[in-house]
Amino acid sequence: MSGDVEVAVLTAAFTARSDHESDLAGVLARYVVLTRGEPGCRNVDLLVSATESGQFLVIEKWDSPEIARTHLDTELMIGMAEAAVPLLAEKPKMDLLDTISAHDLA
Repeated sequence: MSGDVEVAVLTAAFTARSDHESDLAGVLARYVVLTRGEPGCRNVDLLVSATESGQFLVIEKWDSPEIARTHLDTELMIGMAEAAVPLLAEKPKMDLLDTISAHDLA
């Protein structure tokens, strides 16, 4: 449809080591704030599980899948990953999603 807005959604789920939840929250919060200013970024949200301790989810919306993929290789993303890895209980789960239904104000 000609009125459709293209949006790519990048998600990353993190599980903190039991003694590093607040440290990981700090690393992810800084990343989220800085990523919001990146070209092509529509929004980034950081969520924490209300049911499972140490579970974090970052949801990013980008203008296109190509911009989202390019972001994965930026110094900002690499720096966040380097800071987060020692704080993690397991490897993060990342996914790039195509939207079926999404509403963004242009």
